[in-house]
Amino acid sequence: MSNMQLDTLRRIVQEINASTSLHESLDIMVNQVAEAMHVDVCSIYLLDERNQRYLLMASKGLNPESVGHVSLHTGEGLVGLVGQREEIVNLDNAPKHERFLFVPETGEEIYNSFLGVPVMYRRKVMGVLVVQNKESHDFSEAAESFLVTLCAQLSGVIAHTHAFGTIDVFRKPSNLPAYKTFQGVSGSGGIALGRAVVLYPPADLAAVPDREAEDISEELELLDQALESVRNEIQSLDDKMQDALMAEERALFSVFLRMLDENALPAEIKEIIRDGNWAQGAVRIVIENHIALFAQMEDDYLRERVSDLKDLGRRILAYLQEADSSHRELTDESILIGEEISTAALVELPVDKIAAIVTTEGAMNSHMVIVARALGIPTVVGVTELPINALDDVEMIVDAHQGRVFTNPPRRLRTRYKEIQKEEELIAKDLKQYETKDAITPDGVAVKLFVNTGLMIDVVRGVQRGAKGVGLYRSEIPFMLRDRFPGEEEQRAIYRQQLSHFANKPVVMRTLDIGADKDLPYFSIEEENSALGWRGIRFTLDHPEIFSSQIRAMLKASIGLNNLHILLPMITSVSEVEEALYLLDRDWIAVQEEEQVKINKPKIGIMVEVPSVLLQIEEFSELVDFFSVGSNDLTQYLLAVDRNNPRVANVYSNYHPAVLRALTRLVKECHTYEKPISICGEMAGDPLSATLLMAMGFNTLSMSSSNILRVRKAICHIPMTDAQELLARALKMDNPLIVKSMMEYYFKTHGLEDMVKPSTRIVSA
Repeated sequence: MSNMQLDTLRRIVQEINASTSLHESLDIMVNQVAEAMHVDVCSIYLLDERNQRYLLMASKGLNPESVGHVSLHTGEGLVGLVGQREEIVNLDNAPKHERFLFVPETGEEIYNSFLGVPVMYRRKVMGVLVVQNKESHDFSEAAESFLVTLCAQLSGVIAHTHAFGTIDVFRKPSNLPAYKTFQGVSGSGGIALGRAVVLYPPADLAAVPDREAEDISEELELLDQALESVRNEIQSLDDKMQDALMAEERALFSVFLRMLDENALPAEIKEIIRDGNWAQGAVRIVIENHIALFAQMEDDYLRERVSDLKDLGRRILAYLQEADSSHRELTDESILIGEEISTAALVELPVDKIAAIVTTEGAMNSHMVIVARALGIPTVVGVTELPINALDDVEMIVDAHQGRVFTNPPRRLRTRYKEIQKEEELIAKDLKQYETKDAITPDGVAVKLFVNTGLMIDVVRGVQRGAKGVGLYRSEIPFMLRDRFPGEEEQRAIYRQQLSHFANKPVVMRTLDIGADKDLPYFSIEEENSALGWRGIRFTLDHPEIFSSQIRAMLKASIGLNNLHILLPMITSVSEVEEALYLLDRDWIAVQEEEQVKINKPKIGIMVEVPSVLLQIEEFSELVDFFSVGSNDLTQYLLAVDRNNPRVANVYSNYHPAVLRALTRLVKECHTYEKPISICGEMAGDPLSATLLMAMGFNTLSMSSSNILRVRKAICHIPMTDAQELLARALKMDNPLIVKSMMEYYFKTHGLEDMVKPSTRIVSA
């Protein structure tokens, strides 16, 4: 494109972004495009999915009375052809084309040249942009490029309008959002039907004006009362969660209390009050000053403190305003929605009445999500297009298995999800009998099922459900839930709890695995491509003091129990293992000398999650005692797809031929070198893929506690011979969808339909 075209493009995009409605945006585009390209006609047709028609929504050059009235079926005319092909159609004599459709209302029979460009959003046709001329000629490549670029901009505007369903672009405005589907990231699995409760701050700091204090001593007294109330409130929340969360998981409350120390925020607020401002204004000034200071520093830890400061300021203000924070009455069907819901805001509510949580921001490993997961609350985060302010008391369905949210769902969809809920309840009752059973196939093959842990609730449920050990202890979680690196003794106490609960059973503890989507709030790692960056063993080898502190704590925790296994994450090369083994040996000798006790040397394993390891099994076998597959990352790296990105979620699949073939070869190699091989990713917790893993010959499958009984039931009903036959067929297939369909068909035809993951049984509305 020429500089002139780029300037024109920039101007049009700016005007569209400044417009107040979709209709205004469309009018701007057709008029500006017609003028810039010197064409006789520019029109925009939008796809009405409900009626499967393209509706003329704006036009410069066609009969104005036809706008909003003329429509074409998706299979009709040149517009329909553009939509079907999902590509540009450029014609110099459109009326002679076999797909040309004469529509008298528009007057288009006199136009010969036709250029139609599809408006696409995430592989989906949203509409068609058309330009026409009376003169017969082909439009240039520059013209095509210009319109394609504009359509890419327009698609976002249309998608945004659809998402914020306060209006239906094809019908009269409505105050209520229509049925919509939103995609986010699953934080904690489950299904919920209910009504949205918008969780908003109880007080608005920004709205507080400055005001001269009438009585300074009275304002100081009001502040003291408010501060004391907030301290008591936070302490009460901390006490409330003692049984549900460990101390390190409740560290946020300690942060709040330290901020409320008389020498901290209160001292600054009182100084401003003494200068003559009233208490509410003084709170606002101090909080805003700290927020501005921390925001300028652009540090992740300090940004986290900004969030805490805002929350704390609102709490103080609420008491000053005599606000009653208990006004939110929740029912068993309450679905909490908000931009970002803090842990404190979550636990102050009756958690047994929270059906689900949905946020527009946040990540799957945020503090709030970790707590929600521990409490068993279905959670979806990162639903960026969710129109929060328009959804209060709106009926919703949350499918946290798929990370999907439905607003104002139709009756058929509600009925189907209610059926699935009942099915899950019946399944849960049926699965109780498998708590005391061993995972043995009908033809006598035993499979070891371990549990993945991080929080204490995972440990309790794992023991209850008969896990034979811990296949993966995520040691990073205690680090993520603190505001600093935990000391050696703190770590020892945490690890001792894990090891003690599984006495006489192996506990595989992964060394600190941070980076990518697992950030520490106090140690920011800023990278353009974090998944390929400074993470796992790469970080800990660069910080041997952190690595050694953790190893020493693990070794001390294992004294007298002797069930510790150590797992090294994100291994890429032999040299990394050699360096780690040197540090491990050094610390093992040192701890024994310090404690004056003999400690059994733990078995050392590496995670198979980087493709390079697949090609070096022989070399690694000489150094380590076992291998453990991290299927989440291995699949991500094999397929070059970000599993947390909804735009490419359809590319990520555990059933991909490359994944299945790689794992099969890996198991064979490990058996050749007589090394145990386990798997601890999401594949192990899905009965369908677990069946294939069993057939491959994995020694151990490790999964979340919520999946143990489902997988055990499947194993108890599927002969190893059948599993091996299914694997043989799967390895010959070239499409992951076909592999998955084959597995689902087997389960459904062998009395295991209830084991098919709920997300695969949803009927679209």
